[in-house]
Amino acid sequence: MIRHVVMLNLRPHVQAPLGVVMGKLADLVEQLEGCDNFVFGPNRDFEQKSPDYPYGFMFDAADAGSLAAYAEHPDHKALGARLVAMCNGGAKGIMVYDLEIAT
Repeated sequence: MIRHVVMLNLRPHVQAPLGVVMGKLADLVEQLEGCDNFVFGPNRDFEQKSPDYPYGFMFDAADAGSLAAYAEHPDHKALGARLVAMCNGGAKGIMVYDLEIAT
């Protein structure tokens, strides 16, 4: 399984459009075979190691093929472009981790 983790270095005052994008990403993930468990929320950064990334989301993909289907989906590309516009530094304001998890 692949846990797809995305952290966002958001520009100030993007909360309303961010909620819309998160809702649409959640809908997309639930529609794709092999993808589920979409969650999102603020990064509380209790260890004070990631202050530049105040928000994030993640979901599980059954395998690399399922994750690729998500990445190539036209809705993902459109929503991703909206996230890029909301982040400091554009695409550089988005950190992505794909953790391979034994099941």
